[in-house]
Amino acid sequence: MIVTVTANPSVDRTIELAGRLERGEVLRAAKVRSQPGGKGINVARAVTGAGLESVALLPARDTDPLLSLLDDTAQPYRTVAVDGEVRTNLTIAEPDGTTTKLNEPGTRLTEGQLAQFTDLIAESAAGADWVALCGSLPPGVPAQWYGSVIERLHHTGRRVAVDTSGAPLLAVAGFRPDLLKPNAFELAELTGGDGRLLEEAAENGDLEPAADAARELAARTRGTVLTTLGAAGALLTDGPNTWFAQTPPVRVRSTVGAGDSALAGYLIALHRGAAGGAALAHAVAYGSAAAALPGTTPPLPEHLDLAGAVHRQLT
Repeated sequence: MIVTVTANPSVDRTIELAGRLERGEVLRAAKVRSQPGGKGINVARAVTGAGLESVALLPARDTDPLLSLLDDTAQPYRTVAVDGEVRTNLTIAEPDGTTTKLNEPGTRLTEGQLAQFTDLIAESAAGADWVALCGSLPPGVPAQWYGSVIERLHHTGRRVAVDTSGAPLLAVAGFRPDLLKPNAFELAELTGGDGRLLEEAAENGDLEPAADAARELAARTRGTVLTTLGAAGALLTDGPNTWFAQTPPVRVRSTVGAGDSALAGYLIALHRGAAGGAALAHAVAYGSAAAALPGTTPPLPEHLDLAGAVHRQLT
């Protein structure tokens, strides 16, 4: 069982354009789709698509349109009721793979609703292999909340993965999650430096700046760090060891959710007994497969190019 937590879920509406996005112009959509969204939901759907057991936890009232979309995908979920509808996030996708996102802030959670949601996480995590805390936090949830959830789950022996950004990410490192999944920009948030320079260096073949930052973070958290580096691939830092896996060649349709699929691919690989570079290659294959699919469509095993996700050990 892999349990995912999405405190700030969304309906992801993707508009595919026939040409470039032009500000101030009237443009016609080539395709439009609405899909269940939120980082943890994306992870859960990829895990379920691989034939493994997963459940997505999220705040939403019973009549919310998001739950109908989840029902359509046969994704198991559990909820805590909140006021108002789940937010809608808009993605504008251009033919060359460029994506522009407009994200709503989300529905505010009261103290009581947050307490119920925290209890639901602890209850659902019983017997889980991993609990993945994913995405932004909605209004009303303090940045330190992920840390308090990690402490509670660690007391019951659960392993916890975290994929977030901004203030929640800065607050969480001191609670020593078992796995952190930053991208280059989030890695720079935690270690200093410039995420764009880390990513550009990796794309030009220089992996050491990102690898050094990931080693620093892994030493601080005493856990594993899975760093996605965009088109360059990804790094996995586990104790004294760091591996790199390159991204297979793909025609990018949407990068939204690619990092979520990479995290799912890594957890799937661990569940099936892989480790180190082999698990990293599986993560990269999932992330690149997601980028080749429209919207936030999670990849299935038949979409993977494992042979193209070549990996090697750096240290």
